[in-house]
Amino acid sequence: MNLTGIITEYNPLHKGHIYHIESAKKITKCDGVICIMSGNFVQRGAPALISKWDRAKTALESGVDIVIELPLVYSLSSAEFFAFGSVSLLNNLGSVNNLCFGSESGDINLIYKLAEILSKEPEEFKHYLKLYLSSGLSYPIARGKALAHIFSNDLDVIEIIKHSNNILAIEYCKSLVKLNSSITPSTITRVGSSYNSIDLKKDFSSATSIRSYLRYAKTLEPLKNTVPLSSYSMLSKHYNDKTLTFEDSIFRYIKHKALTSKNNFENLPDVSEGLHNKLYKALYTSNSYEELINTVKSKRYTYTRISRILCQYFIGFENYNTEELRRTPSEYARVLGFNSRGREILREIKNTSSIPIYTKLPKTLSPMLQLDLQGTRAYSTVNKIYPLIVIF
Repeated sequence: MNLTGIITEYNPLHKGHIYHIESAKKITKCDGVICIMSGNFVQRGAPALISKWDRAKTALESGVDIVIELPLVYSLSSAEFFAFGSVSLLNNLGSVNNLCFGSESGDINLIYKLAEILSKEPEEFKHYLKLYLSSGLSYPIARGKALAHIFSNDLDVIEIIKHSNNILAIEYCKSLVKLNSSITPSTITRVGSSYNSIDLKKDFSSATSIRSYLRYAKTLEPLKNTVPLSSYSMLSKHYNDKTLTFEDSIFRYIKHKALTSKNNFENLPDVSEGLHNKLYKALYTSNSYEELINTVKSKRYTYTRISRILCQYFIGFENYNTEELRRTPSEYARVLGFNSRGREILREIKNTSSIPIYTKLPKTLSPMLQLDLQGTRAYSTVNKIYPLIVIF
């Protein structure tokens, strides 16, 4: 069976995602699509708009055959670890032939070559990286200039590694190189709005713009042009029930935790250089989630990175060895749903997978799985409907 993997969040699923699914099938001529999807918390550092179960259901109604949850330790991490966890999961299934992802570049040969250089760090690259760093440039700028030098001072390379989907695409390929994987990568050119666009478009709106609209929407009518029917129905249900979950819903829980316990921000994997003290002090004076992040963020600590740290704190990452866990290839595959073809795929990967396949909670929980369950419990405190359904 020729199987293609895709890596997603569907927060929420929109027409651009449908284009991705259909293009992946066409490019790879596959017999089935396995989707690795973030669970109840997403990579930008926020609780998901709707639960993982409802997002999985929408994905299955939109052309995906089986949905597998990306463990929380990866989904709430930087692009490097998000990609590594996702790709290692697909690789460990032992049956996936292809990986298809979006990018602004659309040039898989260039993306893969950049990934190889960044993975293997040849002497020429290391020489120029060190040279540019010693001149006082920041690491991202120095890295871009070093790469451009290898590509005969092609300044387009610097632009390529600035775009969010290109960055993820390179990280996916870096993980394939690192794992010596036989999975073949391919890419489609991203269409429509940019990742961070907040303006709704008729055909291809970004997930950011849809979430932004939903926060203050008086009617969902404009979304009919931006999301497929399955997604529109799911969003309408949660909108009418007032059960959509936004990032600021965790603010009061974070503030309560900080005010009633010792400062343990420093035990989170992405906190360094005294940031824990800055966060702790800001929580005392801030009156909103956005005010808190804007008080703390800097050139080194971006809005998204601070958001991830706050989500990690909300969940309790400081109680786990997350630094070690996220550098470990995915230890299991937790199935969130499948269709009739997905049932056949499930039978195949159970015979080829080097990791256990879970369709229900096992008796013994590894630390990685314990953290997933901890995240689900935390999500249930901010998602009004979630405690009423199965929480794992």
